[in-house]
Amino acid sequence: MTLRSLKELIKISSFPVVIASLCCLSPLVLVLFGLSTVSFASSLSDTLYGDYKWIFRGVGLILLTFSILLYLRRSKKICTLKQAKRRLNEVVNTILLVLIVGVFGYMFFLYVVVHYAGVFLGIWT
Repeated sequence: MTLRSLKELIKISSFPVVIASLCCLSPLVLVLFGLSTVSFASSLSDTLYGDYKWIFRGVGLILLTFSILLYLRRSKKICTLKQAKRRLNEVVNTILLVLIVGVFGYMFFLYVVVHYAGVFLGIWT
């Protein structure tokens, strides 16, 4: 794997990862812009993460699927099933790599970046 292909994988999966992390990222954004208090943001993050995290994760997975399809169509020029069958190994490898990068990116972004930003802002202890 080259550095260019790693950058492409990160580019493909970054937007869906951020969208899937909005359950905990949105209270941080509200506090950072001064639109919310810390106590309200803490309550909102508990509600969003506790009750709706699977909705955010599902939307992120749907967006990841669309980003994979757009990448295969636009960058790799795979538009038909016949082309996909001919280049099956490339398609499967791309899908698996994007899923792996997306899952690890989600885990890192949500459980490291967003968590420590929330701790820094005093939302989580």
